[in-house]
Amino acid sequence: MTTTRQATATATKRTAKKDVVTKNAKVKPVENLFLSRDESWLRFNQRVLEEAEDPTNPLLERVKFLAITASNLDEFVEIRVAGILQRIEEGYNQPQPLDEGGLTPQERLDRLSVLLASFVEAQYRCWNDLLLPAMEQEKIRVLQWRQLSDAARTHALQFYENEVDPLLTPVTIDPSHPFPRVLNKALCLALLLRHKRKMNGGSKQVTALGVVTVPRSLPRLIPLPGEDGYCDFILLHELIESRVEHMFRGYEVLSRAAFRVTRNSNLYMQEEESRSVLESVRAELHNRRKGDAVRLEIESSATEEIVERLRTNFELELWQVFRTDGPVNLSRLMNLYSEAKRPSLKYPPFSGKEFRLSAKSVDIFDEMRKRDVMLHHPFDSYKTVEGFIEAGSEDPNVISMKQTLYRTSKDSPIFRALIEAAQSKDVTVVVELMARFDEDSNIRWARELEDAGVGVFHGIFGLKTHCKLALLVRRDPDGMVRRYAHLGTGNYNPVTARFYTDISLMTSRPELTEAVQKVFDYLTAETEDDSYLPLKVAPLTLWDGLVELIERETQHAKSGRPAAIVAKMNGLLDRRIVEALYAASKAGVEVDLIVRGMCSLRPGVKGLSERIRVRSIVGRFLEHSRIFSFANGGNGEIYCGSADWMPRNLVERCEVLFPVTQPELKKRLRDEILAAYLADNTKARLLQPDGEYVRAPRIGTAFSAQEFLIRVAEGSSEKVPQRS
Repeated sequence: MTTTRQATATATKRTAKKDVVTKNAKVKPVENLFLSRDESWLRFNQRVLEEAEDPTNPLLERVKFLAITASNLDEFVEIRVAGILQRIEEGYNQPQPLDEGGLTPQERLDRLSVLLASFVEAQYRCWNDLLLPAMEQEKIRVLQWRQLSDAARTHALQFYENEVDPLLTPVTIDPSHPFPRVLNKALCLALLLRHKRKMNGGSKQVTALGVVTVPRSLPRLIPLPGEDGYCDFILLHELIESRVEHMFRGYEVLSRAAFRVTRNSNLYMQEEESRSVLESVRAELHNRRKGDAVRLEIESSATEEIVERLRTNFELELWQVFRTDGPVNLSRLMNLYSEAKRPSLKYPPFSGKEFRLSAKSVDIFDEMRKRDVMLHHPFDSYKTVEGFIEAGSEDPNVISMKQTLYRTSKDSPIFRALIEAAQSKDVTVVVELMARFDEDSNIRWARELEDAGVGVFHGIFGLKTHCKLALLVRRDPDGMVRRYAHLGTGNYNPVTARFYTDISLMTSRPELTEAVQKVFDYLTAETEDDSYLPLKVAPLTLWDGLVELIERETQHAKSGRPAAIVAKMNGLLDRRIVEALYAASKAGVEVDLIVRGMCSLRPGVKGLSERIRVRSIVGRFLEHSRIFSFANGGNGEIYCGSADWMPRNLVERCEVLFPVTQPELKKRLRDEILAAYLADNTKARLLQPDGEYVRAPRIGTAFSAQEFLIRVAEGSSEKVPQRS
């Protein structure tokens, strides 16, 4: 059952898209206007892989980049590929919308299967041909059992006896022992077994399949005693493989191979079937672990008999089997990054700049009454945001606190502060239970908050609560009751705040804080206000508001006034916005887009997007901030927010876009932050009309935006170089 708002938003979306298609179909064949979403995502992961291949990056950082590509690919397979398979299974064979490529699900799958196989091959070439030899030179080795010295074997076997063996459950598949339910992405060993004695007096010895699940609670890389200055490891499954004869006594082990199954991890929610959203999510999480198999990864050394038995058991097609020339599950190489204590092979340590109160301010509230505070994380320390929430918890003059939580972390100071605050004041928290792959932890947070006396809400059913808002109400020393707000582009997660770039705005301006209050009213009571200005709120006003801002630039250009757009985001897929940007370009608007991930817009097409440039930056920090600058005829406006320009953000989530109005803050966003990203000629890739990306041309001195922003945080007075 959908809400009236959802139904209206969906209908509006369909109508708007139909109108746009009709209008532009007269100008240019629609098939040429959009790039494929899924293929664009794969190209993003390719850019991450390029960082793993790049010898100018520190070696262990390259290992980390490779692990990230594997983690990214896992999510793509269990969500996007699984969704396509689901549609095919349901008998859907109609072409997708043109901004999805105009292909049928089967055609999309056929194209993706080829690209996925090619990408996996590239991952393992990177591991085998580039990273392993480079690590060997630095005396870091991932050894196989046969390569271990006597001392290393003794150490490994002791670890096995004490830590591993008690956790293992070997299973032989036969009529009384069915194939175990292999959980999603659990690493396992498959063994082809033959009984050492003939069964039932027969002359034929029948082979059987054995399965051992590798314990998830243990690290995948086991450190070994250092010898001759080497930092050595053995993979956990290699250690277990060395002992399988002891687990399957009475059998001859003919062959063995590590494998992993990826399952459909989409959550299929039905409101009327559950007592509450929390219980519904919890039930679906249980199902996710056992969803339909989507992919089988298995070592390339596996015999055909093992592969076929597994493929048949999991009901997979041949293209869904990926043979790995190296460790199954490269994402676990992240352990190598953390376990190898070699600082010289990592990025130099960096801590964000600490915020300092003005000379005459007594606390953060006093400071916010005088001016807005803007922070650019991680270059500005996230402790300022934590301190704001902690101050609200500890200050007896703070009457109430409201906050959204999309993702957080274990032992978060913010989480602890909210629990403490509930002991003496009204605290309301909107927890998004369906933050992908954080559902388990968010359920725990919600229950702990409720137990502490916090009023916990889960937003509006069918809409993810993705906005980043905190609102404190305080009775100030002058007797006035004021609101203080934090608005951000990133999650309230102190861990990811150290390596995600995000913007925070802390303000007491009544026009902003009152609008934030209205958003909380919408989230807890679904009450819609006539206006949320100066905020733009999805799914109510944001989509139309963004298009209006772009169309305003178009009109400025047609009238000869200054017209330009610089927009930074994670993804650009919304068809209506892409069409508006095309129209702006044709009218003369200069458009620079900084899009980290997926982008369906084709830049640089004659007569369509000649004035649009798209760049992606992949570097040390994950680019996560959303910043949107509009020239507005010479009276520039800048907004930041939680939403990308994607349909899911504009229609299916509650998002907030907020203006930054103080001149010095606008100048910093425009002339320092955005200018740095546009000047980057080291980590930037430029999107071509055919969907491929090329490195930004190196003209003059090498310049990295992230490295520049680190230097600025450390006190450098360096300026952004002029764009050529």
